[in-house]
Amino acid sequence: MNPTTFDLFADVEPEQQPRLDRIGDQSCVLRGFALPWLDQLLPALDAVLASAPFRQMITPGGFTMSVALTSCGTLGWTTDRSGYRYTREDPLTGQPWPKMPEVFLELAQAAARQAGFADFVPDSCLINRYVPGAKMSLHQDKKRSFLRSAHCFSVPWTAGDVPVRRLRAQR
Repeated sequence: MNPTTFDLFADVEPEQQPRLDRIGDQSCVLRGFALPWLDQLLPALDAVLASAPFRQMITPGGFTMSVALTSCGTLGWTTDRSGYRYTREDPLTGQPWPKMPEVFLELAQAAARQAGFADFVPDSCLINRYVPGAKMSLHQDKKRSFLRSAHCFSVPWTAGDVPVRRLRAQR
């Protein structure tokens, strides 16, 4: 296995023409796909953040993550000194994670259909905020075995610099 680095936002077009870039058998980048949804997505994101603000979590090793995260839907991803996991309650508030906005569900399903996964119905959404200097290292989510019935998707949110996603492909 060799890690490959792709810059999801490598094009410098101010508004990318929507297109699908296939980067693996079951993976692709939908460039510019969410742009037509922005007027609906931003107020929905604000509503999620009012209940579950972005936070920089502590890893089991005691490090503060540079990426800020939050979640919505049935489950939310969290980490602290005791490990990585999905929980039904936001550890910051003790309340259930906010309901996933309908526009998030619609966008996720539209993107999944475009990518060839017509039956995808997400239960949860992990939202990552990247600011200049924030990093997400190559990793695997190995503890999802209890989530066989759950369907999650992730939204990278950027301010300034853009995230670079690393994919490890088996050959």
